[in-house]
Amino acid sequence: MALALVACGSIKRQHAWNPKRNGELIKVGIVNVNPNESSYRAANVADLQKRFTEERGYDASFAYSMDNEEQKQMAEDMIDGGVYYLLLAAADTEGWTEVLEKAKEKGVRVILFDRTIDADESLYEASVVSDMLVEGQMAVDWLAEQGLIKYRILHLQGALGSAAQKGRTEALKEKVDSSFNWKIAIQRSADWDEGKAKEIVAEAIKSGTTFNVIYSENDNMTRGAVAALDEAGITHGPGKDVIIISFDCNTWAMDEVLRQNWNYIGQCNPYQATYIDEIIKTIESGGRLADKTIILKEKGFDAEHITKDDIDNYGI
Repeated sequence: MALALVACGSIKRQHAWNPKRNGELIKVGIVNVNPNESSYRAANVADLQKRFTEERGYDASFAYSMDNEEQKQMAEDMIDGGVYYLLLAAADTEGWTEVLEKAKEKGVRVILFDRTIDADESLYEASVVSDMLVEGQMAVDWLAEQGLIKYRILHLQGALGSAAQKGRTEALKEKVDSSFNWKIAIQRSADWDEGKAKEIVAEAIKSGTTFNVIYSENDNMTRGAVAALDEAGITHGPGKDVIIISFDCNTWAMDEVLRQNWNYIGQCNPYQATYIDEIIKTIESGGRLADKTIILKEKGFDAEHITKDDIDNYGI
């Protein structure tokens, strides 16, 4: 599935791939967000673990944290431990320059995946990422097409500072700032967590806050939000009280759209290991990367047009 989703960025390999460097496994350190963060993250972690194995020529170490400072220490430990490549999905976009400079000084090649960071491009070899702003823009454009007289939006944000949160939030913010009939009723971070999202929505209902849209930045939070609506007897989905917008495209979440319980879901592709593997193979075999950034092509699905085939092909 992932190979069909490449949008831009290509690789040119000039020599045959030898899976070992001087007869040794390629040492790779992978710093990622905790797999318990969301169903999306669990799929992302499993994809990396399946790809970076001894059988495929790698000696891989994995470390996980939701905290940027902890991640930076993990990365430095891997650099000091002699990895050849550092693969990074940062918890926060900021504060990585010093770590990446250390990696460069020691000859460790850095490859970003899943999330961008605020650092000079010279400090990393490549990035394999989703365009979170485009994901958000597609959702906001779809919402605008619904032609509501008033948009009163309950906005559930992901972990503040993460690339996904920033992009999806920025798309909504730009529309709200430029439209007289779009208002944010509540904007809170639920840190990608289902239980926290349910609490936020339940509190909003109890306080009498008026909203007719829930814009939730991942499927797990959306499930919690909808549970709060159900407990309060508030309907949701096409033609109902509240429009539901979500992101990630978990199979169970896409099924909610198909069943007309949610209105729209934006895809975020977690399957990035194949691309990273290809980048490393290209570098090791003396080839060159045609592009620094590989952006994954992604789709949006609404309740009117989604099909069972869409779920089979794009669900995670």
